[in-house]
Amino acid sequence: MTAWLYKTKKSPSLVNKLTKGTQKAINDLIPEKVHKVITFAIENMIKGVLFGTKYITPQPFAASNLSQREEKVKNIIKIYKNAASVEGAITGAGGLWLGLVDFPAFLSIKMKMLFEISAAYGYDVKKFEERLFMLYVFKLAFSSQETRNQTIHIIEHWDDYVEKLPRGIEEFNWREFQLEYRDYMDLAKLAQLIPIIGAGVGAVANYSLSSKLAETAMQCYRSRYFSWDASL
Repeated sequence: MTAWLYKTKKSPSLVNKLTKGTQKAINDLIPEKVHKVITFAIENMIKGVLFGTKYITPQPFAASNLSQREEKVKNIIKIYKNAASVEGAITGAGGLWLGLVDFPAFLSIKMKMLFEISAAYGYDVKKFEERLFMLYVFKLAFSSQETRNQTIHIIEHWDDYVEKLPRGIEEFNWREFQLEYRDYMDLAKLAQLIPIIGAGVGAVANYSLSSKLAETAMQCYRSRYFSWDASL
C-alpha cells in the first residue's frame, strides 16, 4: 500500500503535462453547449447507477480480519474483470454503433464492482458518504496525474474531510469528473471502434481498465482500514 501511495503521489511527468495540455486544447475547441450536454449525460448516467445499484448490493460483509475481506474482494474482482472483458469483446466486434453502447455498459460494470468491493470491506453503500467515496475512487483511477495528487489527499484524510464534502450528489464537480474520465478513456478505448481489431482491443482494454479500478479501490479501502485501525 505504501509503494502504491508513493507511485500515486508522484509529480506529473513531461509526457503527462504534454498529454494534459493537448487534451485541454482539444476540449477548449469544443463548444460549451456540447460540454454541458456531455456533462449532463454522464452525471445522470452515474447517478442512475449509484442510486439503482445500492438496492441490489449485499449488506456489509461481516469478517473478523482484513485477510478474510480481501479474499472475498479478489473473487469479486475476478468475476467483474471477466464480465468487462466479454462486454468489451462483444461491443468492439460491432464497430462504431456497438462501440457507443460500450460506454454505459462498461460504466455500469465498473460501478457495480465498486459497490461489491465496498460492501466486502464492510461499508454500507446505502449511505451517501460511501457512494461519494466511490466516486472519488473512480476519479482517482481515471484521471491525470495532477488530479490524482489532489484526489489521493481526499482519500487519505477521508474521516477529516467528509464533513467538508458536498452534502448532495448534485454538488459534486461533474464537469471536471467527465473531462478527466473522457480524456483518460479516449486514449485507452479509441482503437476499439476500428473494425476487425475492435473485439480484441475491447476485451483487453476493458480487462486492463477494470484491473486498474480494482487495484485503486483495494488500496483506497486499505488506506481507510489502516487509518482506522491505527487510531484504536
